[in-house]
Amino acid sequence: MSKKDKTLKGIKTPSRRKFFKAAAATGAAAAATIAMPNVAFGAPKTLKMQAAWPSGANIFFEMAGDYAKMVSDMSGGELKIDLQPVGAVVKTSEIGQAVSTGVLDMGHWVTAYWYGKNPAASLFGTGPSYGMSSQEVMGWIEYGGGRKLYEETLAKVGFDYVGYFHMPMPAQPFGWFKKNVTKVSDVKGMKYRTVGLATNVLTAMGMVVRQLPGGEIQPAMKTGLIDAAEFNNPTSDSQFGMQDVSKHYHLGSFHQSQEMFEICINKKTLGGLDPKHQAILKNAAGAANTDNYFKALVRYSADLSKLMNEHKVNVYQTSDEILAQQLKGWDKVIADFSGKDPFFKKIINSQKTYAKRVMKYLLMNQPNYKLAYEHEFGGIGKVKI
Repeated sequence: MSKKDKTLKGIKTPSRRKFFKAAAATGAAAAATIAMPNVAFGAPKTLKMQAAWPSGANIFFEMAGDYAKMVSDMSGGELKIDLQPVGAVVKTSEIGQAVSTGVLDMGHWVTAYWYGKNPAASLFGTGPSYGMSSQEVMGWIEYGGGRKLYEETLAKVGFDYVGYFHMPMPAQPFGWFKKNVTKVSDVKGMKYRTVGLATNVLTAMGMVVRQLPGGEIQPAMKTGLIDAAEFNNPTSDSQFGMQDVSKHYHLGSFHQSQEMFEICINKKTLGGLDPKHQAILKNAAGAANTDNYFKALVRYSADLSKLMNEHKVNVYQTSDEILAQQLKGWDKVIADFSGKDPFFKKIINSQKTYAKRVMKYLLMNQPNYKLAYEHEFGGIGKVKI
């Protein structure tokens, strides 16, 4: 035996069985590595969003949180929204500019809050009805040419963001009064709180309108700064404590017969995201749109019941006389603004074209739901809930 053979004899070599077993394990590990998707294990991308609503017991802030949760869930936690309440970074009136300049990544508010920059802003939420509810106005925005006009309006006021809409709000109540008002003469000269183009509509009716933030409405009515007010819905109104300063609540009004939330996102921030995250931000708004509307119907009706039964609030449907005068107010406002601003008129004409066709179908096709309700439960004004 040579010296070389003796050296080799002293070395332990693996058996063929062990060799192939090890090779198989190595191959399986390699296959698992190839099959595993490319997952980013870094910190999630976080966007700062300020809402126009206070935290705590506020259903609008809760709905903003619903949207933020959907974004996180849809992205598997890769994209998160740091939701901040009203005033956390900037004033409500400054949200649009803050998002445009990147001070905030996102905002959650309504277009009526930037009505002061251009009255056309109100047409993307709190505009004339033409028979449309919030859902139909959103249909006009997405399928009737409204989005292009909305983007033109953003450019006119200098906002550099992308906007998504969600939560088609039910018609807003005429609001809280010190007595049951049924005639136009009952409200003339009355000091009243609202926002957006509704200020012009109700001024045309002879009311003295003041624009106040939501949190100031109840104290203003308590001190007599205003005689009557509206905010949005039975849940929000009761959270503000309106039942403590008034026992007369009038539902259903054309001053703001439709509205929806606007989610604004800084263009540069949005463009810098992964395409799938961009899609999530957009599509989560669609998901929140449906979810928030269903939640609103349940919560608003339950809180209306509490207002009536626990707080002894008298609830009325706004009279046809007042509603008819509101429509005349809209006629005047639309004529005034359209005469001064061709772009405003362009938006109005687009809405009218859409409403004339779509609402003819919808109104002719809808059965009389009130008839069916009263067939089962009796006169709507007398039903206890």
